[in-house]
Amino acid sequence: MDNWLDSLLSQNKIFTADTLFMYWDGFVATVQLSVISLLVGLLLAVVLAVLRSTRKPILSWPIYLFCYVFRGTPLLIQLYIIYYGITYVDGIQETFWWEWFKNPFYPALLAFTLNTCAYTTEILYGAISETDHRELEAARAYGMSWWTSMHRVVLPGAIRRSLPAYANEVVLLLQSTSIASVITIIDITGAAQNTYSRHYAPFEAFIFAACLYLVITFTILYGFRRLESRLLAYTRPRQ
Repeated sequence: MDNWLDSLLSQNKIFTADTLFMYWDGFVATVQLSVISLLVGLLLAVVLAVLRSTRKPILSWPIYLFCYVFRGTPLLIQLYIIYYGITYVDGIQETFWWEWFKNPFYPALLAFTLNTCAYTTEILYGAISETDHRELEAARAYGMSWWTSMHRVVLPGAIRRSLPAYANEVVLLLQSTSIASVITIIDITGAAQNTYSRHYAPFEAFIFAACLYLVITFTILYGFRRLESRLLAYTRPRQ
């Protein structure tokens, strides 16, 4: 009976100020990895999707190969190759790049950025390919060049159509950042692992981490739902 009471009291001391501060640091690291990689990946994906839609083999095939490789291999393997492989590049430790890559945050950021860039490129390329040919004909009739019709007609419509799929990609990337803990980054999952190793309380540690991921996920989905409601309002029937 005394042992059970001692165990219960010790479990109630899991979420101390130090533990909650560690979870907060993990929350910040997760948000930073997600937001930066998504922003950079989206900017790169827009450029790559437009270049791939030109249907010029010299441009489209390298982009297709890039997307195929990063979509066809596990993100964890990509993270390992970037994090551990960079140390074997001859002379890199004597360059300024080493100041960046010796910090595990930047290899993880690079891996997540390239991965989400590949998936987002495919999402946008598919949306661009589905553009109604009548819209392109109307743009040409107005005398628009290829570039003008692309950034005034094709891309805005493609971005609107790709919002539901891109929302799923954002959530998947957020959840994928949990593997950053394998290279010593203290994200939400890393904070849960440290809490478990200190207090031997796996349920409390990881359930709390799951709740944090749920809060971020619901916030993302709510934001995308509001954005879709605004940008896709024209598709709803008028009353």
